[in-house]
Amino acid sequence: MNNGISNRLAAAVTACILSLTATAAPAASTPPNRGSRAQFIVEADSTAAAARLVRSVGGHVSRPLPIINAVAADLSVRQAQRLNHRPAVHVFADRRVTTSATGALAADLQAVVATIQNAETTKATGVTNSPPTVYLPIVPGPSTPMLVQAQSLHAAHTTGAGVTIAMLDTGFTAPSLLFGYDRWGSRVLATVDFTATQGGTVVTDAYGHGTHITSTAGSAALDSSGNYYGIAPGANFVIVRAFNATGAGSYSNVISGLGWIVANQAKYKIRIVNLSLGATPQSYYWDDPLNQAVMKAWAAGIVVVVAAGNDGPAAQTIDVPGNVPYVITVGAMTDNHTPYNPTDDHLASFSSAGPTYEGFVKPEIVAPGGHVVATMPNPSTLSTEIFGTLAADDTLFPLSGTSMAAAVTSGVVALILQQQPALTPDEVKCKLMASAAPAVTSAGTLAYSVFQQGAGLINAVGAVNSTATNCANQGLNISADLAGTTHFGGPANQDASGNFYIMDMTSSVPFAADLSDGYTWSAGFPYNQGYTFSDAYTWAKAYTWAKAYTWAKTYTWSATAVWSDAYTWAKSETWSASAPSASALAAQSLAAPFPAQEQ
Repeated sequence: MNNGISNRLAAAVTACILSLTATAAPAASTPPNRGSRAQFIVEADSTAAAARLVRSVGGHVSRPLPIINAVAADLSVRQAQRLNHRPAVHVFADRRVTTSATGALAADLQAVVATIQNAETTKATGVTNSPPTVYLPIVPGPSTPMLVQAQSLHAAHTTGAGVTIAMLDTGFTAPSLLFGYDRWGSRVLATVDFTATQGGTVVTDAYGHGTHITSTAGSAALDSSGNYYGIAPGANFVIVRAFNATGAGSYSNVISGLGWIVANQAKYKIRIVNLSLGATPQSYYWDDPLNQAVMKAWAAGIVVVVAAGNDGPAAQTIDVPGNVPYVITVGAMTDNHTPYNPTDDHLASFSSAGPTYEGFVKPEIVAPGGHVVATMPNPSTLSTEIFGTLAADDTLFPLSGTSMAAAVTSGVVALILQQQPALTPDEVKCKLMASAAPAVTSAGTLAYSVFQQGAGLINAVGAVNSTATNCANQGLNISADLAGTTHFGGPANQDASGNFYIMDMTSSVPFAADLSDGYTWSAGFPYNQGYTFSDAYTWAKAYTWAKAYTWAKTYTWSATAVWSDAYTWAKSETWSASAPSASALAAQSLAAPFPAQEQ
């Protein structure tokens, strides 16, 4: 196995430790004679065909998954293997994980909590309207919109109005106090729960994570200077719950949620879906059922924003579904607790890095993901496990992770689509990348490789005003990908010394490295060294590292080289596109949302 995978989380950078279980996700209803059965996803030519096949071997259909022509099913391993031998049938374990927070908070994070607590006791109430306006103190202040230059857009009435973001996460809690702060009003258009109730209304967010990222993306709370805490304070939201009060979820939960989002896209004007979740890749991107659902959403015209993962700084730690080449995968940077001093900003040590196993550069961009302040239910699982027992009216919390960075990016996408509603997802991705500001050294060279920071720090003003076109997803064909007729690879490779690099696809030398700035990486990481994210940097060769190439063993891009030979670093991975054995079930895992702690 590649060292980048086997040494994941070598540094203790997270405040949460994953607690994996080998048990299957709970079924929507309890079938008779369960025995030693487990939950699987069965994919066929149609959802109806998949259901018939499950019943033909004595299995129980838990729920339909029409977005991928599949069903979730309760099966024995032997039944799953029998089905997997049928023509045009694919069987996958319904992956599950449970999270629990442990460990002490860093001293600086404790200080931020204390600041927020003190600030809340001195808040001033402004003029009452509907919903009521509650002004929060200028300290700690809404620094996240400032970092991505969204405040000037807010002043010009670009707030994401008319754009709906689907937050697929742990739910949403909005008691009167939170409503007063974030001023949701009627902006939460719908809620749907795919955990225990299987399509019922979301009652609460007992875990806390979903409310925090929703507040990050769209809070309309104001400080005493009139600055918003959220990135898109005018955007609408639909809340799709796929994780329960302990942070436990499953592939089928998330796929069900994505199916509902696509089916209700027109009804609620859903343009964006935020996925602050992930799993370790166990197949090529096109063979993963969650990735297939994500690609269906992208093909339907929905911009999919995904957290890169909190498993950095090692290489090849991008999670599913962030490894899908089409979507916008977001890493995290931090302002080092000095939002008004950009010279000490740096990549967050927990932020997952690329490339993917198919050779794609990920993440595409980075966004603020360190100690992002937003509302969260108190008490909730996260607030209690991370911050302990607090006063009942303490509802602002700083959390770190690429989950928060993804939420920031979803908010920026809403600002873009308010101004340019006709844009396709590919066009939105292009504008985000073309306007991003990479971190540079004092010498003007890139501080991090493209495998760590992608195009750089997101810039809301630049993205809204960008005229860039045709710079994202070039060479890809999502229809062919979904049909299974063609799949794709990116230009990344690894040399004999373990260094990652971008191949020069125009060179006469097979698999030669392109030595442009930022195109090579020794997998090192300069911890806590500050840099400036500068929009003055000019890429040497634009976005050649973002192109895709047809994945086929017979494909050659030179007279002497076979394309598949470029991926020698992926051949040590054991990929699974079929039903796993009983012993492999324990390795199947879906990472429910969890925060990280900066090193």
